[in-house]
Amino acid sequence: MEPESKSNGTTKRKQSPGAPTERPTKQLKPQIYSYVDGDATPTQSISVPSGRGTIIYDSLDSEEEDKILPITAGTADTAEWQATIERVVRNVVSIHFCQTCSFDTDASCSSEATGFVVDAEKGYILTNRHVVCAGPFWGYCIFDNHEECDVYPVYRDPIHDFGILRFDPKAIKYMPLTSLPLRPDLAKVGAEIRVVGNDAGEKLSILSGVISRLDRNAPEYGEGYSDFNTNYIQAAAAASGGSSGSPVVNIDGHAVALQAGGRSDGAATDYFLPLDRPLRAVQCIQEGRPVSRGTIQTQWIIKPFDECRRLGLSPEWEAAIRQAFPKETGMLAAEVVLPEGPADTLLQEGDVLIKVNDELLAKFVRLDDILDSHVGQTIKVLVQRGGEDVEVEISVGDLHAITPDRFVTVAGGSFHNLSYQQARLFAIPVKGVFVCEAAGSFRFDSADYGWLIESIDQKKTPDLDTFIEVMKGIRDRERVVITYKHVRDLHTVNTSVMYVDRHWTSKMRLAVRNDSTGLWDFTEIGKPLPAVLPAPRTAQFPELDNPLSDAVGDMIRSFVRISCSMPVKLDGFPRPKKVGFGLVVDAEQGLVIVSRAIVPYDLCDISVTIADSVIVDAKVIFLHPLANYAIIKYDPSLVNAPVQTAKLATSTIKQGASTIFMGFNQNLRVVAAKTTVTDITSVAIPSNATAPRYRALNLDAITVDTGLSAQCGNGVLLSEDGTVEALWLSYLGERSPNSNKDVEYHLGLATPTLLPVLSQIRTGTIPNLRILNIETQAIQMAQARIMGVSDEWIARVAAANPARHQLFMVRKIDCAMPGSASNNDIDPSSTSHPTIIPTPANPDGQSLQEGDILLTLNSSLITRVSELDIMYTSNHLSAQVIRAGAEMSLTVPTIPTTDLHTTHALLFCGAVLHRPHHAVRQQISKLHSEVYVSARSRGSPAYMYGLAPTNFITAVNGVPTPTLEVFLGEVRKIADNTYFRLRVVTFDNVPWVATMKKCEHYFPTMEFVRERKVVEGKGEGEGGFMGEAYEWKRRVVGEDGERGEGQNGVAGLGNEIMDESEFVGDEGVGEECD
Repeated sequence: MEPESKSNGTTKRKQSPGAPTERPTKQLKPQIYSYVDGDATPTQSISVPSGRGTIIYDSLDSEEEDKILPITAGTADTAEWQATIERVVRNVVSIHFCQTCSFDTDASCSSEATGFVVDAEKGYILTNRHVVCAGPFWGYCIFDNHEECDVYPVYRDPIHDFGILRFDPKAIKYMPLTSLPLRPDLAKVGAEIRVVGNDAGEKLSILSGVISRLDRNAPEYGEGYSDFNTNYIQAAAAASGGSSGSPVVNIDGHAVALQAGGRSDGAATDYFLPLDRPLRAVQCIQEGRPVSRGTIQTQWIIKPFDECRRLGLSPEWEAAIRQAFPKETGMLAAEVVLPEGPADTLLQEGDVLIKVNDELLAKFVRLDDILDSHVGQTIKVLVQRGGEDVEVEISVGDLHAITPDRFVTVAGGSFHNLSYQQARLFAIPVKGVFVCEAAGSFRFDSADYGWLIESIDQKKTPDLDTFIEVMKGIRDRERVVITYKHVRDLHTVNTSVMYVDRHWTSKMRLAVRNDSTGLWDFTEIGKPLPAVLPAPRTAQFPELDNPLSDAVGDMIRSFVRISCSMPVKLDGFPRPKKVGFGLVVDAEQGLVIVSRAIVPYDLCDISVTIADSVIVDAKVIFLHPLANYAIIKYDPSLVNAPVQTAKLATSTIKQGASTIFMGFNQNLRVVAAKTTVTDITSVAIPSNATAPRYRALNLDAITVDTGLSAQCGNGVLLSEDGTVEALWLSYLGERSPNSNKDVEYHLGLATPTLLPVLSQIRTGTIPNLRILNIETQAIQMAQARIMGVSDEWIARVAAANPARHQLFMVRKIDCAMPGSASNNDIDPSSTSHPTIIPTPANPDGQSLQEGDILLTLNSSLITRVSELDIMYTSNHLSAQVIRAGAEMSLTVPTIPTTDLHTTHALLFCGAVLHRPHHAVRQQISKLHSEVYVSARSRGSPAYMYGLAPTNFITAVNGVPTPTLEVFLGEVRKIADNTYFRLRVVTFDNVPWVATMKKCEHYFPTMEFVRERKVVEGKGEGEGGFMGEAYEWKRRVVGEDGERGEGQNGVAGLGNEIMDESEFVGDEGVGEECD
């Protein structure tokens, strides 16, 4: 027997040792090489010019995508073979498709594969089941002459790896359509064959081979979809990615098998599906009859006679079988009998099948015939068990009834009844509610895939209908108890408290497969119940065991736990949810300061847990543009607990000072230790090259001499009297190229820098900070002297900052938004004393340049990062700088920070678009437009056609789109399911053109807008905090281009499946449905 894949310990099925088998992967659509995390990295790449955001196609021709290649084969083809292939290629199509959301065994994806026409008159294409997809499918096919037409699923077999697509034959105008005849009877050992298809992403490739066996068991592909209860044909052809669904033809041009799988160890071995059952399905569909499929929920495998004898096959029955089937070398034996299925207690694993309905049986094809023709009836089965004859009667069930054809989306997750595929894989009963998209409120810890919902809100959910009724009764923002199991471990029941989001994803929608249209029909089945107004709660803080001091014991009352959930991926932030701790800086007003690594932007839901007991909601009221902290506000009237306002130091802690480190470790437990400040130095948090996201700049960071500092991402440095001398924060850094995990730095931030901002917020005013659009770098005096700083200035630096002799050089200038002031030009003819040339955007020529050394701002010497804070309240600063070795005086403008935060986002064709956020402007030299691709959804048109994160869209159908509003106006004009052109520029300034097809059915255009709201008793947007004076609203843009006010929620919206850089989180993603 051919070796199967090695067992990975995750399934209950026994597997023989050997090299793993592998389905020729559906050729993945364009990838971003440097962004890949969790996906297979393409090994070959070309196409659009290189650079960040470059689209990389797997094995596409460098001159033309989908270019027809010369016919090649392993051996020189005869004239007869050449003539056959010329006839066959006209029937073969390249299929480009998306599975728009995760469903059953398949994750959302964009791929390509192969199919071939089996009915030119009615327009039917045969391909693999894993191409047609179990879930929502959206795609098109390309014929040999490069004519293209849409394809729609007609049928996908519940078990076997074949499916049928429909196309409109009238759409093919320039080529006569023919079909390939299906001849399963011509598949014979020794027959020479050709595999004609989209091999390795090529439009057409011909691979030769010889059939070596017909009785191979179906290959296993791990925990994804796998065929079973059929034999496979084995041959040597070495097909690879994209060849799925290729016809296997003989020299007469007849399709004798369907390409389906192969080995992954480099051996040139391929596995083909016999065409007996596909032929029957095609005939049923051609005649308008349903394709009946029967099951007794038992997996059979082919066992050779010697193994059957060891299982107890008697010599008499072996002789009878050999006489009836002289070419067979084995029999069918029960491998998995599903619990609670029709055969449970009647059949056992290891039973050798002898007869069905008094007919000797040794072939899968005949077994399928009998089952499919007896749905709803009883069959008589004779097996041998340990040498004894056992005859039983078994009811035949409907296989389609245990194959999901509907799913429901609610609270960010998607669910359907457990499928026969999943149940067979883990040998469990076919029952329960399966989480096919563990996102939103249903994002559980650890693994993201394979959960079964047991109960919600103390109510059992045995099936999808019950689950729907239970969810209908749960209010928005309610917290309920949920129990769930994993298909790999039904012994363990997990219990947790779930926060139900029915505002960002308010619609509960039922999707039902419609094989007449090839689409999934969506119906809204339940509007959200409004949230209940929260009631005040009482709590007491836990007491620490043996605290280092009374100050440490009291400090616990100033910490609260923060949970931040982001419904949409904005600003390149990589996580859908973050948890950490914040420090209460005003208990009376409910003000809490927290790291921006936990609260990155204000389109989010924030929960504050006080005293490990009371949970209240909070809003963002301030985001510091540079210093890595946010200030949030909860309603203190809802909390009856002795929350303590932290006392913040007014003077900066010094290097070498003794202090108490108090923080929260990875287990969210309080730890404390006496320590010493080892250093206070200017640091630069590394930028993330693959996807720019917020990072702290121009930072004086504190480090301490204790191992706890590396374990804790949140905490404080305390003096003996309990004064907070510094915050201990997490700083989000770059993504490690080795582990593909995000690096977080743990550093201290001195509290005096917080005081000016806090004093304004306490009075109800949000600071409108202004900043210099620069990133600085500390330089020592030796370097400064070489760059032109005089001895006089060096002496002044030494006097002003005895501990740290340093100045700051402008390392990088932030890129200005299009239409705003740009950097000055320098007269190249001036060498020793450069002359600033005024430009139209800067008529006075007063701006800093990269390489400038800052001496003073407003006559104050700048030797510490904290001294740059003078910029926050000034429209202009007088600056003394050293430029190209010469001292200069400038009047430098500052820029407002009001436009640094994302306030408008657009979801279009699965891509998240918004203005380039601050991190983008910090890392790029030129912004090509305000339409920036921040993320994309897997399985979306954006993913399929290669629109990548970090790209800029500059035009739609030739019309420039400098802003989101202009872009939205142009895409409104595009009819659904039609192509349009996008002019795109990569992050590295390389232009290219993308063509894309609109798909409003699965990816409706939607926008998120942060708007002012009317606060009771005040005018529109008057007064109040950021979180109170502004609110985010979602508008779904209809096909007529009108914006639907206040519409919340569409299927498939989920941060876990949105990809900012091909990244799916390593904590257990969603949606990419990037």
